[in-house]
Amino acid sequence: MHFKCTKTLLTKKYTLTILSVFVIMKKSLFFVSVIAAAMLTSCGKTLPQPEQVTVNPSPLVVVGDKVNADITGTFPVKQFNKKGVLTVTPVLKFAGQEVLGTPVTYIGEKVKENGKMVSYKEGGKYTQSCSYDYVPEMAKSELYLRFEAKVGKKVIEVPDLKIADGVVATAKLATAEDNKSMVTSDKFQRIIQETQEADIKFLIQQSNLRNSETKSAAVKDLQVAILDADTAERKAINKLEVSGYASPDGGMDLNTKLAEARQANAQKFLAKQMKKDKVEAAIENNITAEDWEGFQAAVENSNIQDKDLVLRVLSMYTDPEERETQIKNLSAVYKTIADEILPALRRSRMILTIDLIGKSDEEIANLMKNDPAQLNVEEMLYAATLANDDAEKLAIYQQVANQFGDYRAYNNMGMIQFKQGNIADARRSYGKALEIEPNNADVNYNAGIAAMADHDLAKAEEHLGKAAGTQGDLNAALGTLYTMKGDYAAAKNAYGKSATNNAAVQQILDEDYAAARQTLNSVQEPNATTAYLLAVVGARTNDREAVYANLKVAVARDADMKAKAANDIEFAKFAEDADFLAIVK
Repeated sequence: MHFKCTKTLLTKKYTLTILSVFVIMKKSLFFVSVIAAAMLTSCGKTLPQPEQVTVNPSPLVVVGDKVNADITGTFPVKQFNKKGVLTVTPVLKFAGQEVLGTPVTYIGEKVKENGKMVSYKEGGKYTQSCSYDYVPEMAKSELYLRFEAKVGKKVIEVPDLKIADGVVATAKLATAEDNKSMVTSDKFQRIIQETQEADIKFLIQQSNLRNSETKSAAVKDLQVAILDADTAERKAINKLEVSGYASPDGGMDLNTKLAEARQANAQKFLAKQMKKDKVEAAIENNITAEDWEGFQAAVENSNIQDKDLVLRVLSMYTDPEERETQIKNLSAVYKTIADEILPALRRSRMILTIDLIGKSDEEIANLMKNDPAQLNVEEMLYAATLANDDAEKLAIYQQVANQFGDYRAYNNMGMIQFKQGNIADARRSYGKALEIEPNNADVNYNAGIAAMADHDLAKAEEHLGKAAGTQGDLNAALGTLYTMKGDYAAAKNAYGKSATNNAAVQQILDEDYAAARQTLNSVQEPNATTAYLLAVVGARTNDREAVYANLKVAVARDADMKAKAANDIEFAKFAEDADFLAIVK
């Protein structure tokens, strides 16, 4: 075995620059190159690498869109050359790439350059921070320290020193797409109801029908409407009702008899007319013996003197007889009430409810394809719900947008584009919807989700701030936003009891694995990510069976999960297991 030391300009002593070891064993020759770290320390005191290096966190973790780390260590005593300069740069290596952090320079006691001074006699502390913009390829990466060392003008070659692995990217499994977008619905109704009514008025304390009332325009119009509803193709009689009323003056017994007689006489009249027109429909009957409700409405809509006083009496007294007495005591106004208010309350009211029957699904779908001009905006929006695929739906919404400029069409276009992964197009569509309805909660909610997917978190926060009242899960969307921003405390508070993949991601980041498992088991529509997260929980709790069982489900739902799991540091301890390799190969 042979050693050779050579003199250098680094110190007055010798340093080992080349060490070759020759070993002859059984006529075989082996050559061993000793690492450069030894070259700096063996035969003299010169520039050392930092020792006892620790990295926080280790392995590295992505928070928001950043991979940050704090690095600490020590420089050993009596080894940092007083004329030495050591520049240290953290370097993240991944997928054949390198990203450099901010370098820090340490200097010996006799160096006049800028840098952090290290005592030769006492050594010193090494501290450094680094930050990198995260990209997915960093999931399988290594953090190194790179050195530029010199003493005086002499440059010393020092190899990179690995100090950590990275990057745990579980936070990135919280995605905007996990939030369900909201459709702005059409108002199409297959059956729309309309009502039409007519009154037959009676003289005080009488119930006989007068020709002037039965031949009024309102009564004739009602008879025509009943016949039309019975015979028209897209109409039907839903209900016919005849109600008898008495004004609130007079005794209860008398008024009850009057209301019953007025109702009966009006119903007989209507039934006779329907029989003549060959219309068959049941007639419902009701009576109101003392029409205080009608009295109050009539007073409110009148211009009579002291009407506020009358209304105050109505609010103060609930007993009918006491009310009548107190109102009659208002002698100055009672005559006006008797002449202008009470006569209109002595009546029978005939009410027709008509069903207007809309187009069938088949008719709407056919017209949408062949003659859309025959459809109104609600029917066209409804036609999109009958379409067989997203391309057809998108075409219909585009036509509605072009023809009517309806914000709902733009919003629903954005939903489909977002679903298809066309984030830029979705954002444009939502933007057009908001130009028409800038404060619509559902559109702002959708626009916020799309902005998150586009990594425009500031705009996402702006939109979600206007989404109060949305039908969507605003808390879950805000939780996603905060997770993506790296504000985990706010995210935890926002999610609450939301049972989504994203909520489970936050629970995993909080190391609340029992809660994460429960949340994932409660997801209504579990997907590949749901199973993958359950595997992550299994890995973190050393549940090997849960890891393999859930990874099998994840890759069965999405084959891309194989490569993800193979490179995921969450599964590093399983990377050499045959069962794991069989799943991800």
